[in-house]
Amino acid sequence: MGSDKSEYDKKRNLEKSGEPSGNSSGSAGKNSFVIQKHDASHLHYDFRLAIDGALKSWAVPKGPSMDPSEKRLAVEVEDHPLDYADFEGVIPEGEYGAGTVMVWDRGTYSNLRADKEKDSSMAESHKAGLIEVWLKGEKIEGGYALKRFRGGKKPQWLLIKMDDEKADARRKPTSTENESVKSGRDMDEIAEEGDDD
Repeated sequence: MGSDKSEYDKKRNLEKSGEPSGNSSGSAGKNSFVIQKHDASHLHYDFRLAIDGALKSWAVPKGPSMDPSEKRLAVEVEDHPLDYADFEGVIPEGEYGAGTVMVWDRGTYSNLRADKEKDSSMAESHKAGLIEVWLKGEKIEGGYALKRFRGGKKPQWLLIKMDDEKADARRKPTSTENESVKSGRDMDEIAEEGDDD
């Protein structure tokens, strides 16, 4: 995971937090994604794409939308290890990101830019500030674009649902689909029971 792994490690005491160390790949394959609902200091969704052996990660305060007219802020955060895709449980008080984490959705993605521009890898798309993917998850599906609009230490992007056959402005999965795709539990049950492993 390169130098970003040290940033992940520096922010955490993995023995206390119970978060993955990055020593195994877990279920995250080459073209996998995960969206984790995270009730930390503020409730948000962590949108993560497996790219070059790590989970590129963005904090999305309102979560993904199915409505192409809604642009959702996505703040890029440090890369996470691939095995973080399976993490569900409670990060204890006093630890970085303290709060409840749910595996809200997961699945696979395909790189839509590779179809348009020969040899446009996910890493190149990330560097260029425009990622276009087709998500095939358990809750959400279809084309999504991530567009960087501000650089700096915590680059800011927009997460936008593409206008395709999977778009549905009436559907609000972040409001109506509140159970984990990993364990079937809601946030309260995860908070009470902790890690399901």
